[in-house]
Amino acid sequence: MTAIQWNDGAPIYRQLKDRVIAMMLDGVLKPGDALPSVRQVAAEYQLNPITVSRAYQELADEALVEKRRGLGMYVTEEAAKKLLATERERFLREEWPLVLERIQRLGLSMQELMQPARNGENA
Repeated sequence: MTAIQWNDGAPIYRQLKDRVIAMMLDGVLKPGDALPSVRQVAAEYQLNPITVSRAYQELADEALVEKRRGLGMYVTEEAAKKLLATERERFLREEWPLVLERIQRLGLSMQELMQPARNGENA
């Protein structure tokens, strides 16, 4: 895992869970991969082990990871598919309406939206 900036807007266990989910969606953590141990994550990020355990337990409750007795937590085979479906649904329900509203407010056409990014250059 990389450096994490914790914010006060959400519980740390939820932020940690979201970070693990992002790593799964980005392909950093693949099906069958082991998650870092609770102790390792707690030490690395100076967290209470209970906080890390709670994040991992929520991932297990959602069948995104599975506990292997004596071995640790592993990403399940169906985690990526399940996450992609969930994240797509959330995007369409929560984020897309805001994006669409902004597009309409700015009066952007489909042609303008489909142009490649200009990287700040005048085209």
